Amino acid sequence: MRLSAAAWISHGRVQRRLGLGPRSRLDLLRNLVTGLVRHERIEAPRARVDEMRFYAEHLIDYAKRGDGDPAAMRMADFWLTEKDLIHKLFKVLVPRFQAHTGHYTRMHQIPNRENLDRAKMAVIEYKGNALPPLPLRPHDSEKTLVNQLLKGYREDLLSTREAQQNLPE
Repeated sequence: MRLSAAAWISHGRVQRRLGLGPRSRLDLLRNLVTGLVRHERIEAPRARVDEMRFYAEHLIDYAKRGDGDPAAMRMADFWLTEKDLIHKLFKVLVPRFQAHTGHYTRMHQIPNRENLDRAKMAVIEYKGNALPPLPLRPHDSEKTLVNQLLKGYREDLLSTREAQQNLPE
């Protein structure tokens, strides 16, 4: 049997396989979105945070329609497993993001978990929350290839300038 090139082309958005199946994946994402709305900052494995971010931002987009819109209420009822958070969504988060058109969340990578699995971890938070800002570690970009090449270029440029200045006329 011969495979054509079309079989290797990706069609559409491929979702990560989180949990034990489709229902487990959905429950996991709903719990993460609920935790984000409740605490406004959560820490989880990076793959889960990255996948959940899309749904958390779409929930805010739907909630901007108002609590009188049936589609917005259906979305809030579906995604928030704790029903007391529906009021917080419409009365606290929506007014905060009313002037924004998107990008309501911020994601930061944090060090890997130290226990058994060494999973890559991340923190996701809603922008404008009352929590203190996360301390971000400085990027050590001195060792990258581009920066090493630029450093060598600067050194060569300085040495040629010094050699030209020391030449007798």
